[in-house]
Amino acid sequence: MHNHLALITIAFLVLFFGLFSKLSERSPVSGPMFFVAVGILVGPIGFSLIQVQLNTEIVKTLAELTLIILLFVDASFIKFSEIRKTLAGIPARLLLLGLPLTMGLGTLVALWLYPSSNIWALALLAFILSPTDAALGQAVVKSGHVPERVRESISIESGLNDGLVLPPILLCIAVLATGGEALAGDGRWLIFMAKQLTIGPLVGAMVGLIGGRMIDIATNRNWMGPIFHELSAIALAILAYSCAELFHGNGFIAAFFAGLFLGTRKQVVRERLQEFGEAEGQLFSLIIFFLLGLIAVPTFYPYWDANTFIYAVLSLTVIRIVPVMLCLIGSGLSLYSKVFIGWFGPRGIASLLYMLILVSNLGPESYRELISVIVLTVLLSTFLHGLSAVFLSKRFSK
Repeated sequence: MHNHLALITIAFLVLFFGLFSKLSERSPVSGPMFFVAVGILVGPIGFSLIQVQLNTEIVKTLAELTLIILLFVDASFIKFSEIRKTLAGIPARLLLLGLPLTMGLGTLVALWLYPSSNIWALALLAFILSPTDAALGQAVVKSGHVPERVRESISIESGLNDGLVLPPILLCIAVLATGGEALAGDGRWLIFMAKQLTIGPLVGAMVGLIGGRMIDIATNRNWMGPIFHELSAIALAILAYSCAELFHGNGFIAAFFAGLFLGTRKQVVRERLQEFGEAEGQLFSLIIFFLLGLIAVPTFYPYWDANTFIYAVLSLTVIRIVPVMLCLIGSGLSLYSKVFIGWFGPRGIASLLYMLILVSNLGPESYRELISVIVLTVLLSTFLHGLSAVFLSKRFSK
């Protein structure tokens, strides 16, 4: 059938779920869960009501835009006055110790389950499934039951780990594409990675500070209306991403830092930026999850076997929780808080985006088995983290 049917279905689902969205915040049924489930039901392995052919590059662009907006908006909620203390505490442990340990442990488990596969391909699998998801973590980040310190740590981690894992992911793809020739040379990959991790934050902070101050000046002089306050969220997020990429920095980190250093001092302007950015980010993320159920699951579920399920479950539990528990030793957090942070490392849009980068650069033919692991892990994460978010968040109150 024509793609118009898919568009009609998405529009109807947004309207229908919106009617019950307030109720869903108090229930275990999240938006991503609903949209994935409907995508599966109307797709080829369900009632086969919709058959679509989508360009990988289009879906990749949509995933990039979604991640950029979500990172910008999430960061804008963090208190500017406490940025240094916030970044230097638990998030630093999670990003500088927990993330590398997760990547390393994920690679070792992949080697154990797939001993005959290329080690660079297995490392690529582990790296793609290392970053946590900003969209699936919304229920936890916004819960009033979860302590602010824990909420901010989860938010900052999901905001920055997407960008931190991208350089090693690109290195793995380059090695696989060139047969190892990418490692030869004069250390240009180290230079590339250094640029990615330094230019991005600088550019993002500048865009956020200068852009926010410009908005304040225009608002004080009555030059700028409320509608364009809202549109500025997307403009600043895309501007930070694109400028960083132009100068070979990491655009995702730049988008997060733009929100973190957002320069507006007017609370009403900040709220308008956040509300519109949240709405657009939510819309795009739900479309991505619908496409996951409609296209990715039917395409790759034939390749699921026992090893696929074992790795997916371990990725969401042992591979994530053990490094988090180790890096939080001596942090002063309670045992429940540590386990909570370890469990709420959902895999979602970032992993799907990096999977699409893998497909567009290497093609799916030789890596179907590994791609199927990514799809299953994100699918399980969508439901398991969605079902447990409200219940486990409320336990903090007890």
